[in-house]
Amino acid sequence: MSHGLMGSGCELILPDTPLKSREEIERSLIKKFRKPIWTKFIKAVKEFKLVEEGDRIGIGVSGGKDSLMLCKLLQELQKHGDVKFEIEYLAMDPGYLPINEQMIKENCAHLGIPITYFESKIFEVVDKISNDYPCYLCAKMRRGTLYAKAQELGCNKLALGHHFDDVIETQLMNIFYAGMTKTMMPRLKSDNFKGLELIRPLYYVHEADIKHFISYTGLTPMNCGCVVAAKKTSSKRREMKELIATMKKIHPDVDKCILQSAHNVQLDCIVGWQKGDKKTHFLEEYSLD
Repeated sequence: MSHGLMGSGCELILPDTPLKSREEIERSLIKKFRKPIWTKFIKAVKEFKLVEEGDRIGIGVSGGKDSLMLCKLLQELQKHGDVKFEIEYLAMDPGYLPINEQMIKENCAHLGIPITYFESKIFEVVDKISNDYPCYLCAKMRRGTLYAKAQELGCNKLALGHHFDDVIETQLMNIFYAGMTKTMMPRLKSDNFKGLELIRPLYYVHEADIKHFISYTGLTPMNCGCVVAAKKTSSKRREMKELIATMKKIHPDVDKCILQSAHNVQLDCIVGWQKGDKKTHFLEEYSLD
């Protein structure tokens, strides 16, 4: 069951090789996975100015494939990059089973990720008050808790592990199920936590490449760790994955086009749009001259 907070999907990725050393894993990001992962990570960081001098960045560490890789990417950037910044690794326990708590702590220890581990009762609360689709509520509560912890520790940014596939799937979900054109932003100011921004450094990194990397490392990452009944979950994100996969058989670059559409909005051909609380209809700016 995916809560859509620090990455997508709850499938368990089983390694296809023995566990690599921390040094081998770090080296592979720069060498073996340079083109599909490191280069795309750096592209997002630079294009959207996600990491700046003096930043104190909190990373949401769920223990899943996306967050583990994000931790190592930012850690390597901190060690070898020109920009000086600090990192807080925030591992929230929303109500994991003991085996999941052990897994996240062991994986982070192996990778040299010094997590700040703290507990919440989010799974318990969500199970009581969300009867049908708990994932949205869980994601919202987890994000709010992470924001609060990041603010408590003096962070000005919170990095989450949403990747390329999360972005385009969310964009299609908004079109098909909410009737709006809206996407995940690579950088977003928090409305409720003054001075905090959300950043998504994996914006250009494809999920398949993250899976390939994690499988190569020999790690067994956590799934979302949810203890709420699986029958409550929504299949909307899975539907989007299947739709995109089907469309790619006809048009291999359709995923890239979906992403680009959010970067290339033609306002002259949009009937209505909203910025902040202000809604605008095209006739308000329409001229017969």
